[in-house]
Amino acid sequence: MISEKMKGFVANSSAIRAMFEEGQKMAAVYGADHVYDFSLGNPNVPAPEAVKDAIVDIVQNENPILVHGYMNNSGYPDVRETLARHLNAQFGTQYGAANVIMTVGAAGGLNVVMKTLLNPGDEVITVSPYFGEYRAYVGNFDGVLIESPADPGTFFPDVADMEKRISEKTRAVILNSPNNPTGVVYPSSVLKEIAALLERKSAEYGAPIYLISDEPYREIAFDGVEVPWLPSIYRDTIVGSSYSKTLSLPGERIGYLVIPSELTDFANVTAAVNCANRILGFVNAPSLMQKVAARCCAEKTDVAYYDRNRKLLYGSLTEYGYTCVKPEGAFYLWVKSPTEDERLFTTKAKEDEQILIVPGRSFGREGWVRIAYCVSYETIEHALPGFKRIADYYGL
Repeated sequence: MISEKMKGFVANSSAIRAMFEEGQKMAAVYGADHVYDFSLGNPNVPAPEAVKDAIVDIVQNENPILVHGYMNNSGYPDVRETLARHLNAQFGTQYGAANVIMTVGAAGGLNVVMKTLLNPGDEVITVSPYFGEYRAYVGNFDGVLIESPADPGTFFPDVADMEKRISEKTRAVILNSPNNPTGVVYPSSVLKEIAALLERKSAEYGAPIYLISDEPYREIAFDGVEVPWLPSIYRDTIVGSSYSKTLSLPGERIGYLVIPSELTDFANVTAAVNCANRILGFVNAPSLMQKVAARCCAEKTDVAYYDRNRKLLYGSLTEYGYTCVKPEGAFYLWVKSPTEDERLFTTKAKEDEQILIVPGRSFGREGWVRIAYCVSYETIEHALPGFKRIADYYGL
């Protein structure tokens, strides 16, 4: 018999993954060219050539015992120092190796942070819609995820609503910008309001409320939109990031945490994070990919590729009558369902047009759907007639 907690996780298993696996089955029936899978944020852009060159050079020319062996749970010191210098050049900070912890992707990093911070019953606030796995990441450690609905017009955090949900049980707030699933980038003005709120509430309750900034899409932003660096706005910020999207390496599971020295209880937090990295079974981030990340941290993904897809999909769907949030970052389009129950819309798209999109309730917001446009341009082109037929069916 499996544990009661795992029964709940299995029952609420990721709809995104389920849709992705359904797409693979459908491809065997209809042919891969006739299934339009917009379910999973799996980059279609290849990794920069420098990544392959780094892998080959490291494997061929560096000491294999060091390349493939254990190191500190926090990662290779030289890798962490390199990433710290890279961040300093970007944000005018003064980080060193002690401020960077290498993790098994951003997801591994977030789980490490939750293990570090949460006691049973502690609450973590996030803005809905949100990446659905946050429920599991918080629940893994017997925390409670509290949803604060975003402003319905802008999909920015509603600071007044967030204030109502903060209590003496609040241990942390998770923000994700550029946002999955909306593509919205939270502006500095809103983030400063949140920072002021958390400072006030931390003082009121006599304990820090940590801000966890989940940033795997930081480098994917359009039209010159600025993605603010949250530690410069709020002292008690922990940043989690990865190279899954920025270097198109989702399967390599390489990411990092940034823990500024100014953070309240810095020494104990970093010690606990290192311990959590080990006892959760990660031990350390993948050794080879740590070294690759250090060599390629200044490389960029092809943002123009995603921008071209964004413009085609957003422009076409709005022309057909769909209501969409124009994405400023990441590679997702957030679309209002033409039916109150968006699952009817996603089912029709799948069964009639072989189009796979994800119901908004997977992200804590019913009545909307997410379309991941990190696919080939041709996939979007070929799917558009189906989107048009659905729009006509619903009279948009």
